Amino acid sequence: MESTALNGRMAQWQILLSEFDIVYVNRKVIKGSAIADFLASRALDDYEPVKFNFPNEDLMYVATAEKDFQKDDPWKLNFDGASNAVGNEIGAVLVSPDSDHYPFASKLDFDCTNNMEEYEACIMGIHAAIEGKIKVLVVYGDSALVIYQLKGK
Repeated sequence: MESTALNGRMAQWQILLSEFDIVYVNRKVIKGSAIADFLASRALDDYEPVKFNFPNEDLMYVATAEKDFQKDDPWKLNFDGASNAVGNEIGAVLVSPDSDHYPFASKLDFDCTNNMEEYEACIMGIHAAIEGKIKVLVVYGDSALVIYQLKGK
């Protein structure tokens, strides 16, 4: 169903264009399946999908620490969770005082709510900070529930 403002605008265009013997014709709606069928009928016989070669795909980050961080320099932790029909995934990024980023990601093998994902992501980031012997940590997340509970409110 079209809005009346759109119909009014189209009527004005039709009136203006009729002066020049130009006829306005509405476009027909094309279903997505029709486009997919058209593209499938034009597929190439010798098509090969692109093969991505990542020899170090398990390697996330390589860095050398040349200076010792001061004990009071704060690290940052950003965490988030995502849920969709495919599954539940969580991620966290530790950011050093020198702005080096250390990402962590995991796929959860159990069904959970969005709040549970946020908790799991925060827990994973805090575990990584504990293993890295980080003393001062500033935590950022988009879940108000988790942040307020971390603050004790």
